[in-house]
Order: sequence, then C-alpha cells, then structure tokens
Amino acid sequence: METRPYVSWQQIGDFMRAAFEACGIPKDDAEICADVLMESDRRGIESHGCNRFKPIYIDRIRAGILNPVTEIEVLRETPTTMVTDAHDGMGMVASYHMMQSLLKKAKMYGLAMGAIRNSSHYGIAGYWATMASKEGMIGMTGTNARPSIAPTFGVENMLGTNPLTIALPTDEEFPFVIDCATSITQRGKIEYFARNGKDTPAGMVIGKNGEALTDSEQILIDLTEGNAALAPLGGINDDLAGYKGYGYATVVEVLSAALQGGSFLKMLTGYDKDGNRQPYHLGHWFLVIDPDAFMGQETFKKTCGDILRELRASQKAPGRDRIYTAGEKEYLVWLDRKDKGVPVGEGVQKDLTTVRDWYKLPFKFDFEK
Repeated sequence: METRPYVSWQQIGDFMRAAFEACGIPKDDAEICADVLMESDRRGIESHGCNRFKPIYIDRIRAGILNPVTEIEVLRETPTTMVTDAHDGMGMVASYHMMQSLLKKAKMYGLAMGAIRNSSHYGIAGYWATMASKEGMIGMTGTNARPSIAPTFGVENMLGTNPLTIALPTDEEFPFVIDCATSITQRGKIEYFARNGKDTPAGMVIGKNGEALTDSEQILIDLTEGNAALAPLGGINDDLAGYKGYGYATVVEVLSAALQGGSFLKMLTGYDKDGNRQPYHLGHWFLVIDPDAFMGQETFKKTCGDILRELRASQKAPGRDRIYTAGEKEYLVWLDRKDKGVPVGEGVQKDLTTVRDWYKLPFKFDFEK
C-alpha cells in the first residue's frame, strides 16, 4: 500500500519545466527533459525519475559540469547512420534529436544506427527504444556510464552499469520493453535505498577485499572513491554466471565509445587528473529497425504478441498466479498512477522545495497542504 503523498502529473511536469528553464535550459529542451523524467515515474522506475531531477541534472548544471544549452554537431552522416557531438549538453535533448533522425532514416531505408559523443546522462534508456516501438519499429539503445561494475574475478569498478535496452512493438496495449542495467543493480537504485534509509541487499556490491557491502550511503561514497564496485548481472564471480553480465556490459561499453571515438572506462569518472569535477563525456548508441523492410509491421506485431501471450499462459510455479513479460509491469504501474500522479518520499520532497526556493518559483506542492 502506497503511503507516500502524490504530486499530480500536471504539477510535477509544470514545475520541472519551469526549474529547467530557470537554470538556463531552452523551453523546448526543458519540455523534453521533463517528459523523460516523468516517463520513468510513469513506469515505476523511480531510480531515474524526479528522484534524480536535482542531483543528476540541476546540481550538475549549477556545478558547471553540464551545459544547459545543448549544441548538437553532426560529425558524420550517411543515409543510414549518424554520429553527433553533444558538447557536454543535456543527454536527453541530444538523444531526442538523434532518435527523430534515425526514425526517418529507418522508415526510408529499413534500419538506421547512430552514436553520440560528449554527452551526459540520458534518462531511462527505455524512453529512446520506445520512441521506435510507438512508430511500429524496433528500438535498441545502450550507453556507457561512470565506472561502477567490476569485471568477473575483479574488485575494481571499471565498467558503467551500461544498459542494453530493446523495445519491440506488439499487437497489445503495451510494447515488449527490456530496460535494465548489465549489473545486478544500478547506482540510481542504491541512491534510492540511501534516500529512503534502506540497506542494499547483500551480493549486489563488492568491496576491495571481496566482501559484500550493504550500507547504502557508504556504498555511494565507496563507489565514487573506487573502494567498491557493483556486481555484474549474474553476481560476484562466475558461480551464477556473472561473466554473462560482464560480457554484455563490455559490449555496450565498446559500442558506446568505439562507434563515436569517445571516452570509456576510467575516463568517465567525472573528475580530471587533479581531482577536479568535469563533464562526464558519455557515449550512447541507438538502432532502429523497421519491420516493413522484412515481412511487415502487422506480421511482426502479431507474431510478437502471440509469443508473449504463450509465455504468459505457460505453466506457473506453485504459489504464483501470474507470469509477466517485459514491459507489462510498467504498463500496470501506469494504469495505477495515471490518475494519481507520482508518489514522492521525504528526500524528493526536500529536493523539490529546495530547487523551488533557489529559483523563487511560484509553486506550492500537493504534499505541503
């Protein structure tokens, strides 16, 4: 049962747009940024929604390591590919314009792929993949990130949480969307645990001596200082096939950096050699495939839907009354929240009021009544 107060979608959207504009983001770009964050909360992915509005975006702009005005430079372009430089601007803005271009290219030529260099955090990866599925196309994306994951048999944080994300259109009311990190958990989830006074479950994070760490606030410090690392998907060592998550994280790292000739691994810490904060210079890649170039969108959607329905109708484990497919739980969260708004805990409430007071914005939130 949800006990946190809700803020209406209208109010949270209006506020974030106003705050983004107040710190220098152009109006149209502020609209994009706010929608990406709200989409995360619509899906119940609270680690990447308004929970991160202040610390990942507003604070970085104020610290001078994130440019509020995104200058997008096209470095190379062919009929089916594109490489751009975001010049350390808003990753969400650069990604939106990249996907708009790739959707047009894929519709014309069947598929298209692009990469962005010198970018920043681009929100939930699923937002970009579902831009394609909403058009009846297949969307894939990945991004590197500041070092967090230790390679199998290692304890040093080397790879980012590097999501490998795919959205598939279906003939159902929601697409198939697999949007998750290649680590067991991601830094945003640990931030969520810390903000809510919760321990991180044992086995998700490894310390320098190979021990499992659980103190969420200390883990965030240790990750930044290089004294802890996230375990890859599958877990510490290879007892539960942690090498698989390690391998997929490496694939995302290579595609995110090598296609655009950009930064990777320890180059993405957000600090220079003297320990001063600097932009993260992240890289993202995107792939769009149009089923019309194969046997048609309707055929693809029906076949995909048939597969998902058969999976959900398969024999269930004792005590389980339902099998889900990727994207279904997020759709159910939206059905529950669409008329309620976004639930906000005390930490997020403080962030919202702090930003409001900084910029003297005329808002009184629902939770202040």
